[in-house]
Amino acid sequence: MSVKQLFDLSGKTALITGGSRGLGLQMAEALGEMGARVAITARKAGELDEAKAHLAKLGIETLTVVNDLQKFEQIPAMVDAVTGAFGDIDILVNNAGATWGAPAVDHPEDAWHKVMNLNVSAPFFLSREVAKRCMIPRKQGKIIVIASVAGLKGGNNTVAYNTSKAAAINLARSLAVEWGPHNINVNAICPGFFPSKMTAGLLAKAGEAVVARAPLHRLGGDEDLKGAVVFLASEASRHITGQHLAVDGGAIAV
Repeated sequence: MSVKQLFDLSGKTALITGGSRGLGLQMAEALGEMGARVAITARKAGELDEAKAHLAKLGIETLTVVNDLQKFEQIPAMVDAVTGAFGDIDILVNNAGATWGAPAVDHPEDAWHKVMNLNVSAPFFLSREVAKRCMIPRKQGKIIVIASVAGLKGGNNTVAYNTSKAAAINLARSLAVEWGPHNINVNAICPGFFPSKMTAGLLAKAGEAVVARAPLHRLGGDEDLKGAVVFLASEASRHITGQHLAVDGGAIAV
């Protein structure tokens, strides 16, 4: 198999949660460019419509599904919608998530549960559903958990987020061990600071310091997750599972 063939995703179906904007949309662009049919989910229909129009201009076949991942009971119906339109799901990117800033001693209980539900529980329940229905029976599949470099260290006023992302990394490890015999690869990507709605407040206050700390002296850009997600979604990474890849300009190494 040639190197080009290893990265080719033609004929594959990819489901990306939180795919209507930001990093999720960037990864949808990447997987679609490499030939995959793309299903994107989010809570807001208007944002999904805009994303679909954007992807259509790039020639990417796209399905949108309005879904609130905090409502776990909706997950089977979401998978039904994707498989009904595109067939079995080959690639799952668990990207949707949430954060909350508060000192640990004052952290609201409902905010803790929201972060854990979206960043840990939903990726597990969705991965379980997709694996059970689409991947284990066919003995193939790629699951990618979008964690964070925050899961590799402590944080100030971000206890729920950092804890949830550490759990997401170990979720990928644990599923990789259990589902490896079914030829399912499960890995995590750990982005550093990328400009987004989630990071806007912090970067407005400390953006220069964040850039200065990174060996590459830059924030993540619009193209910087694309290669990583294509690699882990393709046969190019078929002998890699249970790993986490930091995409952070080297900041975690300092």
